[in-house]
Amino acid sequence: MTGERRDTVRAAGCVLWRPALSGHGIEVALVHRPKYDDWSHPKGKRKRDESAEACALREVLEETGQTCSLGPRLPTVRYAVDGRPKEVDYWAARALGGTFTPNREVDRLVWLQPAAAHRRLTQARDRDLLNALTATTAG
Repeated sequence: MTGERRDTVRAAGCVLWRPALSGHGIEVALVHRPKYDDWSHPKGKRKRDESAEACALREVLEETGQTCSLGPRLPTVRYAVDGRPKEVDYWAARALGGTFTPNREVDRLVWLQPAAAHRRLTQARDRDLLNALTATTAG
């Protein structure tokens, strides 16, 4: 069993949101990863001895330029990548500010109303996380 645990890729991320600039509802940040040509929530692999919370905060900052405040836990997502199990812990997170700078890993960032974000997300599992966020924020 410990071998299985060790082989699991551990990661963390956030469904990042902010109050809508219009003053009505919320907007959600989505990142575009050119390597996969997909739209997703900011996330990434945990470093050795890094907590899931610290990883989530670091990945949001690295991928979006935003500092954030972690809110409620969202469902943990499990799937396989190249035959290895991957487990990603997620939180709802309120954006506190920052500046996005494109890089090789993430070349675009968009802020969208939840319905538009739902349509833009590539993976069904990411749409499920967005649904979990909107249920917790009632946004």
